[in-house]
Amino acid sequence: MSVRLIATEEAWQIPEVAAELQKASRGPSQSLDKLLVGGIYDAVGGGESYAGVNFLTGLLDIENERLPQMDRYGVDMHLLSLTAPGVQMFDADTATDLAAFANDRLADICRQRPDRFAGLASFAPQSPKRAAREMERAINDLKLNGFILNSHTNDEYLDDPKFWPALEAAEALDACIYIHPRAPSVTLKGPLADYGMDSAMWGYGVEVGTHAVRMMASGVFDRFPNLKICIGHMGEAVGFWLWRINFMNSRAQAAGRSPKTERSIAEYFKDNFVITTSGVEDPLALRYSIDKLGVENVLWAIDYPYQPMEPAVKFIAEAPLSDAERHAVCHGNAERIFKIAPKA
Repeated sequence: MSVRLIATEEAWQIPEVAAELQKASRGPSQSLDKLLVGGIYDAVGGGESYAGVNFLTGLLDIENERLPQMDRYGVDMHLLSLTAPGVQMFDADTATDLAAFANDRLADICRQRPDRFAGLASFAPQSPKRAAREMERAINDLKLNGFILNSHTNDEYLDDPKFWPALEAAEALDACIYIHPRAPSVTLKGPLADYGMDSAMWGYGVEVGTHAVRMMASGVFDRFPNLKICIGHMGEAVGFWLWRINFMNSRAQAAGRSPKTERSIAEYFKDNFVITTSGVEDPLALRYSIDKLGVENVLWAIDYPYQPMEPAVKFIAEAPLSDAERHAVCHGNAERIFKIAPKA
């Protein structure tokens, strides 16, 4: 069976942001992001690549490596997004300017190859009102497909009302925000700083899962009932804990330790969130996620270049799915959530 493959968490970078991240990696910040950022972006100055893999080449490239691999493994489209931590380590002015510059560059790529690339726009939460204006430009003028946010900004989360201009813009534009991991915030990082636990092995899931639960428990989706959020890596484990999170939140509300919300956490997660498979090539986890959350809430992704394309394609091709489920996960849900035109 021929199935269109749209990969929905595919990282990309531009030299201008890479250069600023190199500076940030050498600065005084105590952010755990410096471990990954320093490893990757020292390559800008001729240093070693992170963990022996030259991710920077794959991030900066479109034509020389990415497209040939997509052709080789039958991947029809990448939904590109500026890689973590995006512009969120910079001051507000630098972040705002670089987000707009990256969005212009991404829109050019998508215009040149609309059959192969769609894009998620960056914005700078450091300046929420300017972020909202850039979000409007990205969707209305640049015709991008949604937004990318790399979890916390200055160790603060989207449940803080200061960020709500961006949430209001996303809801009004009917555009999904993909919350991608970055290293845990200062208040989470302590026990995650050792043994490689700061990044994808454990810390990333803890960080984004915490962000998602904060949004649901705080009542954000009562204020923005039509807001759509996407999280990757098979839902950052939230779906697997959903029964217990939901039950314990009901107790916390009854005890006055959590705000009274109009709906339950289980309802918010199923109605306001979608998840992708990025970096989790486990058929049992996929089956559970579809059965628990509904097939309409699960999208396929690779996580290129951090994850290789070939095994991700093999995983979804061999996953025990019905034809209808496979079409939904591989392309139909991405077309709907991220406003990607169906294949002619």
